[in-house]
Amino acid sequence: MPGFELFFQLLVGHAFADFVLQSEAMGRGKNRHSDIHHNKASTFPRWYYWLAAHSLVHGGIVYLITNSLLLGLIETASHCLIDFSKCEGKIGMNTDQGLHVGFKIGYVFAV
Repeated sequence: MPGFELFFQLLVGHAFADFVLQSEAMGRGKNRHSDIHHNKASTFPRWYYWLAAHSLVHGGIVYLITNSLLLGLIETASHCLIDFSKCEGKIGMNTDQGLHVGFKIGYVFAV
């Protein structure tokens, strides 16, 4: 598969996982600072469950596109770290998305 085609598939997968599959509950729930976690009696899942699930969706999509378990695991871990950094206010949305796209470029070269 030509590199541009793979890159396009990875970008589509990323857009799908980050903007279509990520519900409002997941988007708010993955941030440990979100007001959704302030009620100690709530049965709403803890932030790390949401962040892990969101990261696994991304890793699974990379795995399905590349057929590489290693790249899927790298995507899961990197997505988790990048999104955690965004939720902590260490990076903004543009840097977050730029880093995600940068990993996709790396996967193209790795394949």
